Amino acid sequence: MVALPGFGSGLQPWCPLHLSPEWVDTVWELDFTEIEPLDPSVEAEIVETGLDAFTTLYESLFSFAAEEHGSTESIWTFFTENNISHSALVALFYHFVQIVHKKNVSVQHREYGLHAAGLYFLLLEIPGSVANQVFHPVMFDKCVQILKKSWPQASNLNRKRKKEQPKNSQADSRGPRKRGKPPRKGDIEMDEIIEEQENEEDICFSSWDVCQIRNAIFRLLKNFLRLLSKFSLKENPQCLQNCIEVFVALTKFEPVLHEFHVTQASNLNQAKYIAELAYYGLYLLCSPIHGEEGKVIGWVFHQMLNVILMLEVGEGSHRAPLAITSPVINSRNQAVQFISSLVDELKESIFPVLRILLQHICAKVIDKSEYRTYAAQSLVQLLSKLPCREYATFIAWLYKYSRSSKIPYRVFTLDVALVLLELPEREMDNTLSLEDQKFLKHKFLVQDIMFDRCLDKAPTVRSKALSSFAHCLELSDTSASGSVLEFLINNSTISGAESHPGTLLKNSSAFSCQKQTLNPSGGSGLINTDSIGDTVGYSERCVMAMLRKRIRDEKTNVRKSALQVLVNILKHCDVSVMKEELSILQDQCRDPAVSVRKQALQSLTELLMAHPRCVQIQKAWLMGIIPDVMDCESTVQEKALECLDQLLLQNIKHYNKFHSGDDSQVLAWALLDLLSTESQGLSRYLNKAFYIWSKKDKFSSTFINNMISHTGTEHSAPAWMLLSRIACSSPKLDYTKVIKSWEKISSQQNPNSNTLGHILCVIGHIAKHLPKSTRDKVTDVVKCKLSGFQWSLELISSAVDTLQRLCKASAKTPVEEQELLKEVCGDVLSTCVHCLSNILLKEDGAENMNEDLLVKYIFTLGDIAQLCPSSVEKRAFLLIQSILASSANAAHLTSSQGSSEAPASQPVPHFGGCVMPSAIRAHAIITLGKLCLQHEDLAKKSIPALVRELEVCDDMAVRNNVVIVMCDLCIRYTIMVDKYIPNISICLKDSDPFIRKQTLILLTNLLQEEFVKWKGSLFFRFVSTLIDSHPDIASFGEFCLAHLLLKRNPVMFFQHFIECIFHFNNYEKHEKYNKFPQSEREKQLFSLKGKTNKEKRMKIYKFLLEHFTDDQRFNVTSNICLSILAYFANGILPLDMEASELLSDTFEVLSSKEIKLLAMRSKPDKDLVEEDDMANAVMQEAQKKLISQVQKRNFIENIIPIIISLKTVLEKNKSPALRELMYYLKEVMQDYRDEIKDFFAVDKQLASELEYDIKKYNEQLAQEEELAKQADVNTETAGAAQVAAPSLEIMPAPTGQENASAPHAASQPSIPMPSTNQASPLPHSLETGPLKKLMPKARSMSLSTIAILNSVKKAVESNSRRRSIGVLPFTLNSESVGKTQNHASSYSLEQESSGATDHVTKRAVSTPEKTISDVTFEAGVSYIGTPRTPFAVKEKIEPESQGNDILCLSLPDNPPPQPQQWKVKSPARNKDNPAPSRRSLRKAPLKTAN
Repeated sequence: MVALPGFGSGLQPWCPLHLSPEWVDTVWELDFTEIEPLDPSVEAEIVETGLDAFTTLYESLFSFAAEEHGSTESIWTFFTENNISHSALVALFYHFVQIVHKKNVSVQHREYGLHAAGLYFLLLEIPGSVANQVFHPVMFDKCVQILKKSWPQASNLNRKRKKEQPKNSQADSRGPRKRGKPPRKGDIEMDEIIEEQENEEDICFSSWDVCQIRNAIFRLLKNFLRLLSKFSLKENPQCLQNCIEVFVALTKFEPVLHEFHVTQASNLNQAKYIAELAYYGLYLLCSPIHGEEGKVIGWVFHQMLNVILMLEVGEGSHRAPLAITSPVINSRNQAVQFISSLVDELKESIFPVLRILLQHICAKVIDKSEYRTYAAQSLVQLLSKLPCREYATFIAWLYKYSRSSKIPYRVFTLDVALVLLELPEREMDNTLSLEDQKFLKHKFLVQDIMFDRCLDKAPTVRSKALSSFAHCLELSDTSASGSVLEFLINNSTISGAESHPGTLLKNSSAFSCQKQTLNPSGGSGLINTDSIGDTVGYSERCVMAMLRKRIRDEKTNVRKSALQVLVNILKHCDVSVMKEELSILQDQCRDPAVSVRKQALQSLTELLMAHPRCVQIQKAWLMGIIPDVMDCESTVQEKALECLDQLLLQNIKHYNKFHSGDDSQVLAWALLDLLSTESQGLSRYLNKAFYIWSKKDKFSSTFINNMISHTGTEHSAPAWMLLSRIACSSPKLDYTKVIKSWEKISSQQNPNSNTLGHILCVIGHIAKHLPKSTRDKVTDVVKCKLSGFQWSLELISSAVDTLQRLCKASAKTPVEEQELLKEVCGDVLSTCVHCLSNILLKEDGAENMNEDLLVKYIFTLGDIAQLCPSSVEKRAFLLIQSILASSANAAHLTSSQGSSEAPASQPVPHFGGCVMPSAIRAHAIITLGKLCLQHEDLAKKSIPALVRELEVCDDMAVRNNVVIVMCDLCIRYTIMVDKYIPNISICLKDSDPFIRKQTLILLTNLLQEEFVKWKGSLFFRFVSTLIDSHPDIASFGEFCLAHLLLKRNPVMFFQHFIECIFHFNNYEKHEKYNKFPQSEREKQLFSLKGKTNKEKRMKIYKFLLEHFTDDQRFNVTSNICLSILAYFANGILPLDMEASELLSDTFEVLSSKEIKLLAMRSKPDKDLVEEDDMANAVMQEAQKKLISQVQKRNFIENIIPIIISLKTVLEKNKSPALRELMYYLKEVMQDYRDEIKDFFAVDKQLASELEYDIKKYNEQLAQEEELAKQADVNTETAGAAQVAAPSLEIMPAPTGQENASAPHAASQPSIPMPSTNQASPLPHSLETGPLKKLMPKARSMSLSTIAILNSVKKAVESNSRRRSIGVLPFTLNSESVGKTQNHASSYSLEQESSGATDHVTKRAVSTPEKTISDVTFEAGVSYIGTPRTPFAVKEKIEPESQGNDILCLSLPDNPPPQPQQWKVKSPARNKDNPAPSRRSLRKAPLKTAN
């Protein structure tokens, strides 16, 4: 007991005499939750010496905790003997601890609290503390929590500063309203809180203060860990969980500057960081003395989950993600390392808990790319700790997880699979079954997880899966790319016919479709997410087929990712046999989405760099990249220029440094060589690129000298081509070498036209820098060559341009330039006219004519005349005009100049007995156009003649050039040419596809620049290109209309839509629409009238509607009803056959899905709505409801009355359009059922009639479906029996055999027997195809006719059953019954509405029923009394009480050939025979009512 005297001195400050025992008892009674304030004098006595009271007591107690004394009871005995209450000590410790739990605590009080907590832990460490009831869970928790609470929280201070301003504003606004009233308790509390927050903001912690607090926490933590190694928390799980939470929070308190082993901090004196001690604390808590091992580890992992996922650690269920910084990443790495160490130590016992942790990582990961990536890396790192069996089990679970209904789950699976594929394939052991071995292979990850997600219904998942595929193919150091390629390699058991049998990998293997199909195992909460059903079919398993589908996906990101996969596959393939895929990659450079276009440019460039010597890729690269320099999006332009600069300009070096082994240099010159030969059509785009580069001073003198060094080599042609592009922007050329090259090549007999043309272009650009003598010398040579007509047509244009630039360089003023041009060009012009005169004006000129030379004369004349128009003689005009008139009547030429009308065929005159070749006439037209541009009088005379050529000329080249010239003249003389635009637009129906496309391009340009307006029939002719027989022209027409013209005039489609319906039906009876003048030839060319063209008309209508806005769809629906339907309902327009076609189109348009509002059509799949888009989805739903209400109100108030009125009119006139009207009514009844009920509330009779009609219509459709099903059944049993095409025929019996024919007719197989009540089977001819496809092809009937045919069938069935009539009024063979059923089932509504039936009944009153019970002839009406017995209507027996059937027989509108005349005598015609026999009671065919 040596230490007791010293212990008493250390205990003296903690045993004040005036400490109230009642205060101590209150603290314990309230369980350390609320306390009364401690007497300030007591606290002052304890802290009088600062921390000395705490440290002295600690030193005194430590020896007892370390068991350095012989008797462990001495401390507690000492307390008892000296009347010292350990409860009072704990209460005093609690006083200092709870101060730290408050806000606005100074550094000194924080230190006091930390030391007090350390004293309490030390007291607990002394043996016997539990027996003496020192431990209290609340006090223990508060001492543990002080480890967190004492650390200054800068984030909390920042957050409270943000709240200051709103609080003040709320207080100010509350002040006037509460004036005069006492403040409430809640207000007082709020003011106190605000005051505390404001006071706390005044606290500022210096670095020294923070260091002091940190050291105190560090010391307390070491003491606590010493306690945990001895003191069990098994009986206090809440305290245990509290400790775990605090330790996890402490792992992130400060940055760790060096690595440490988290489970090897047993020597506490060597620890340097709080995180080290915290992890050791977690390790201690996992020991068995603190509870069941699995349960405690589960709690630890639950808290570590937030660290791994980089979420905030603390209380509450919602965890905000942390910013991804280096300390956060380090904390995650330490957490993973700690868990890995636990797994290594505890082995099998921890595997179930670890599996749960991995599943929680999958379920709770933040759905953001970076967080998913880090979480996937952590998961795979922990997964690697599992043995093979547990590993395979988790991969099997991961596969099911990949088919979850939640999109983020499916996306995260792909992140995990990607990280797994980056690791080497796991080796198998003997513990795995054969079934589980597949889960360890990369092939399973690629084929069953990654590939299947490429077929996912969510675009986010598809895009992620494709980008993962692409990433795997880019990997070179792992087996991932090999696993992907293995999936693509041809299987020997598959023929590959559906794939690409010739597509070879570098190892000569082929892409293939995989035969195996996926059979997913379902489970609760898991759904199939494939876009094609539960099982992925054979064709969908083909990778290339999938890629082609994904490249045309509706979502931008999916297309972009698919491009990455495709280009990575092509890198591993022999591209020479994958032309289709290469073409797809090229086409995506024109994708509507900017990001896809940029990706396509990048992908093509990467592919070309991987295969720099592949000519096919070089051509595809040029065709894909170069046109994008004129893209409407600046970023795409910049990307295209970057690719061009990367592969072209940067690789051009001096010829002395050129090496054939350098792929980059060889590639650059190969591309330039293609541009100068095969791909010259891209020069227009290339000029744009060089123009942009010249503004950026891209062409230095070094670059130009490098180019010149290649001019005399094998790269001469592409070098001159490139020089011709850059000479205008950087004329610092060594012109001596240029002139030498010019002199050399111009002296050759057959120079290379391309190279010489480029040299001429270069000379023209550097003309200002040439000496005058050199300019004159070059001018003379060029003039001589032009006058001698030694050059080709391509060179003539270049030479003329060079002449103009040389003259401009020599002249000082524009006037002087014109004089020089007259002098230089005058001789050439005179030579052309002289040569033409010798051929055209001399009698023997045509016989000695050289066609090539004559073309050169004409072409040179046109080009030269543009430089000096005033020098052109009238004689030249007449010569060109005479060539144009050479194939027509010369006498008719002058008369045709004032009018475009001309006979279709003219005699062909000869020039000297020779017909002028079409090539010469085609060039003459171009030259005439050039002359007209400079001479308006000539244009006035020539334009009618050119228009006439469009009508009468059979030569394609001539018509093509006329269209080009006319469109050019339209720009120069807009008013003059405008009246001939209809003649030009006729070429949209030209017999030659080239002219049709050429006209489409030229008219689009004129319309874009507004030189031509949408007047007359132009719009309708332009729209007719949508149904062009050539698919490329139809596609190009869609592009011009939707992407060029509609953007310039957004209401263009809406303005012309209703007139389209009238125009394409050729309906001219409306007072407003389709009134523009057209010739009969034009009508025939553009006519789409009739049923055969209905599909084409609907294609046009639907295309226009697809590009409507919702406002336009709403308005056009109303306009259709007012401008079309109301005119027929009110009787303004007659209901004839033309009207039927018009109404049929109208109702089909109204019933189409394209006319429905997009807001009403779109039904977003809730599964596909991501969290970020949820707000937009809610807004769209609210907007949809609002639009729906407005549309429904308009429909009920304005449209339904017109429809009902028109229905009555159509029924009265028995119009075939009634069927389309009923279909439309059926559609709208589904969409507006409730609103229609409200509308018909005032007229229930009308409502019941309408409901009855629709019900019968639906029954008829159901009957058609049943007949179709019966036809399928009969197909199997019919055998070889064949039945003729169905039609209704009324066949007379042969003379003298009428009686004999009746039994035969009654016994036909098509007619039901009396013993059965089933409908007759459908004729076999209807079984050969889908019934619904055949029905629209049949002849249309009025509704009354259809009802009659049904009634006739019923009457025949009833009479044959009862055998009450010996002879039928007419015979029905198997064909006629089949035809009757076809027409009746296809087109009837079973019977007419009740109103129509009453109308017929009234007409039949005059028929004497009792006099003649079977058939009566009267004025167009027959009455047949049928027995009131049940008979079959459908397959099932439906007995009905039938009344008298009123039959109004009428033929369809287009009657078949008339049958043989019956030999009967009508009572109305033969009055001498008052009692006609039954054989004579046969009715002649009636004429149709309409």
